[in-house]
Amino acid sequence: GVNERSLDLSPNALTKDALQNAFAEYARTHAAASIRRCWSNWNTLCDFLYSGDLIAANPMPLIGRPKVAKTLPKGLGAETVSGLLAVIELDRGSTRRSDWAERDRSIVLTAVLAGLRADELVRADVGDIRPSEGGGVIHVHGKGNKDRRIPVEAALICELEAYLASRATRFPGTTKPRSPGTGLAAWAATAPLFVGASGERMTRGTLQYRILRAFKNAGLNSHRAAGVLVHGFRHTFATELANGNVSVYALMKLLGHDSMVTSQRYVDGAGAENRAAAAKNPLYALIEPPEPS
Repeated sequence: GVNERSLDLSPNALTKDALQNAFAEYARTHAAASIRRCWSNWNTLCDFLYSGDLIAANPMPLIGRPKVAKTLPKGLGAETVSGLLAVIELDRGSTRRSDWAERDRSIVLTAVLAGLRADELVRADVGDIRPSEGGGVIHVHGKGNKDRRIPVEAALICELEAYLASRATRFPGTTKPRSPGTGLAAWAATAPLFVGASGERMTRGTLQYRILRAFKNAGLNSHRAAGVLVHGFRHTFATELANGNVSVYALMKLLGHDSMVTSQRYVDGAGAENRAAAAKNPLYALIEPPEPS
C-alpha cells in the first residue's frame, strides 16, 4: 500500500521522473491551488535534502506547476460610484469633525477620474493641481519616484476648489496671508491637498477608512473586491477608459505603469492622445454642472 511505499522511500528515489509521475497522478484529483501548495512543500523538502548533501540536486524546478490565472481587475462601475457619492453627500452639514462631505467627495472623484493610488492621494500637495484653460493637470508623485502628469477636466478642478473653500472655513488662517478667495491660488503650493479632521495631512489609514465607511453606509460593501478600497477607483478609471478604446500606450502613461504588458490587461485598442483619452472617461457625468448664476 501507500504506507509501505512511504516507508521504503529514500532520498535517491526523488528523481525528476518519479516526481513528475507523482504530480501527474496528484493533479487528476486536485485543484490548481492545491497542486501549487503541494509543489511548494516538496520544493522546501528537496531544498533541505540538497543542503544536507542527501540528494545531488533539487528536481522541483523541473516539475511543472499550474500558473496563477491573471484576471482583469474589477472596476466598480458608474452606478456604484454614484451610490458612494450619494451617501457621502448625506454628511454635508454634519457637526461631527470627522464628517466632511466636500473632502470625501473630492477624494473619490480625484481617484476615479485621475486613477491615483492611495499613497499618491496622500502625498499630493495643492501645488500639484495645475489649472489651465478648459481643465488642468495633476502632477502625480508615483511609485519609485516616477512622476507623471494626468490631464483632468474643468469639472474636477471645480470640485477641488469647492473642497478647498470648505477647508478654509474649517481652518481659518491656513491660506496664504492676504490671499483673495479660497481657490487653489489661495494656498501654499506645499500645503497638503487632502487633510484629516485636525487639518494635518491625511494618513493612508484615514483615507482607506473614509472609503470603507462610504461603502458600508451605502450598502455597497459587496460591490468591491476583498481588501480593495481606494485602489478600486483606480481599476475603475482604467476599465472605463479601456471601454472607451484608448490606446495601451496612453493608458500606460496615465496609470504610471512601467510596461505596456500591465496596461494590456485593461485594454487592447489604439490611437488616442493622453488628454483626449482622459476626457473620454464617462464618469465625469457624475459631476453635476453648476447652475447658471
